Amino acid sequence: KDEMRCQNYILLLHKINDSHLYVCGTNAYHPLCDHMVITFECGFYLKELESYGKGKCPFEPTLKYASVFVDGAFYSATSNNFLGTEPIILRSMQNPVRTEFKTSWLNEPSFVGMEMVPESEFSPDGDDDKIYVFFTETAVEFEFYDKILVSRIARICKGDLGGKRLLQRRWTSFLKARLSCSVPELSFHFNVIQDIFFLRRGKWQDSIFYGIFSQQLDVSAVCAYSMASVREAFSKGSYRGPVAVEHSHVRWMVFRGEVPVPRPGACIDNLARSMGYNTSSDLPDKVLQFARDHPLMDSSVSPVGGRPALLKRSSKYTRIVVDRVTGLDKQTYDVMFLGTDDGYLHKAFSCDGEMFIVEELQLFLSPEPVQFLQLSAKKGMLYVGSLSEVVQLPVSGCHRYKHCLDCILARDPYCVWSQASRACVPLSDQTGDTKNLIQNVKYGDASGCLSVGIKYLFTIGNNVHLKCVPLSNLARVVWKFNGSRIQDEDSKYLLYDGGIAIFNVTVAETGFYDCLSVEKSKAKEFFVTVARYALYAHQSAEKARVNAAADSGNDAEAVGFQSSVSTYLLKDTTKQKSVGSQKENLVLKLLGAGFALLFFFLFIWNFYKGHISLPWKNRETSSKDTSADLENPELTTERSAAVRESSALQPGTSFLNE
Repeated sequence: KDEMRCQNYILLLHKINDSHLYVCGTNAYHPLCDHMVITFECGFYLKELESYGKGKCPFEPTLKYASVFVDGAFYSATSNNFLGTEPIILRSMQNPVRTEFKTSWLNEPSFVGMEMVPESEFSPDGDDDKIYVFFTETAVEFEFYDKILVSRIARICKGDLGGKRLLQRRWTSFLKARLSCSVPELSFHFNVIQDIFFLRRGKWQDSIFYGIFSQQLDVSAVCAYSMASVREAFSKGSYRGPVAVEHSHVRWMVFRGEVPVPRPGACIDNLARSMGYNTSSDLPDKVLQFARDHPLMDSSVSPVGGRPALLKRSSKYTRIVVDRVTGLDKQTYDVMFLGTDDGYLHKAFSCDGEMFIVEELQLFLSPEPVQFLQLSAKKGMLYVGSLSEVVQLPVSGCHRYKHCLDCILARDPYCVWSQASRACVPLSDQTGDTKNLIQNVKYGDASGCLSVGIKYLFTIGNNVHLKCVPLSNLARVVWKFNGSRIQDEDSKYLLYDGGIAIFNVTVAETGFYDCLSVEKSKAKEFFVTVARYALYAHQSAEKARVNAAADSGNDAEAVGFQSSVSTYLLKDTTKQKSVGSQKENLVLKLLGAGFALLFFFLFIWNFYKGHISLPWKNRETSSKDTSADLENPELTTERSAAVRESSALQPGTSFLNE
């Protein structure tokens, strides 16, 4: 064997009482078990070392196993030899009893869990407590060339002492049945059970087994089984047994003959006692012979609702624990915590036939399979372990929901929204009056969350744009004005994706505008207020009309309240204006600046060429010319001719002067 497996792996650790533990380790393929004593003075120490742990603890850490400690007796399901070819379900430390080494009893099993159910409590029939074992094995009842794996649930009685002549120190009450977990309409079966959790309730009859199942595909399923269906399969179902058939070595058939009395595989109850059978060793040989040859029940155990409670693709679940939570509505919800093979934890619960995954948390930095998952309902803590890490985390993460809508829409049974403290808090921490608490696990109706609008002042005659986005792609938007729904046909409004436009606002349009996100669930509509705006006129009507005429191209700027789910929509709300008005103002300003710049350059160019002179220089030149002309009239005539000649040579000058 490799060096890694030749270490001592502690696999079993059971609490006997407040001062004693029962611990088993592989001890390099020589399993050992011992009692460990806890003292305040010495800490931990071993009380007495047992000679061996064979049949109690696996020989190596990779083998699957199951165990439970009940009333001073240790029940284990593992391999009894080094090669792993002798599967065994054993009771030790008190009245040792085990299974037969027969493939009809256990055929290459892989054990995953073991639970004790106190069925003797308040039993009118004087029944005994049961030990249930869950495992996957190679089916013996199907005739195929390939091996077919099936999930099983086996049952033994706590008071079973074995037979007197037949089945000496063997279980006389061992029976097994198939666990069915499939999608009926697709004929899709989940054959391999990965983990089991027993959710105990006030009465054991109301308790439920939750199991994780897998298939060859990357799909995991969770099926739940009631105690009523489990008891019915064992106490009323038919038996199957091997029958020799021509051209075939053996075939498993349903037994149609007469079943001995008392019923084979049943615990000792009032009926058996009335017949003189007070213990299993008193049972007649024909009953024990039938029980030995017919350990398999024909009926399978069907899940609650006839189908999986949860189907998940692209995730392989490895461990499961379930907690029962009472919501604010006084309804109880079974919350499942599921560990995955890549180190994630899913929190899910079922409500009215619908399954919801509330949270998905990454537990480890590197993707490691969850190999251990323990729930402390009293402390409200989960303990998750992998090969290299252990994580402790609370069952509720209410602090992650910062706003009312987030808290309610998460539909987490642990969390409520407190209006007094304006926070999402654990329901278990709330005492006294619950009027200020909001929770709606069943439907996720967040209409109870208060929406407080922001006052907005606008100018009469302007256009107003109010923004609003629905909570999801499946939701639609409904606008209300002072409580009345705004119709799409109203020409005063324009409803578009992302908001509403109100044209030429007057005093009549002042008031409250509510944007509601509407979603359907089971033919019922739920309205959630996403945004609220309060519109008020901030000027007198006469002054508003004057300002509106002077600035008719500018639209009003809308500032409003957005709900907690859509807070990111408010980041630029105060900066938004009408896109059309911005473009129009920009074009007008650019044209005005262009004309002014062109006129300025033309003026400078004409002045530089001398086509335009300053007024005082014109007057001075004109007075000098006049006096000169008066003294020399011939010169005046010559200058006039020169000017005409210059005008004829420069035709553009007269155009520019004009």
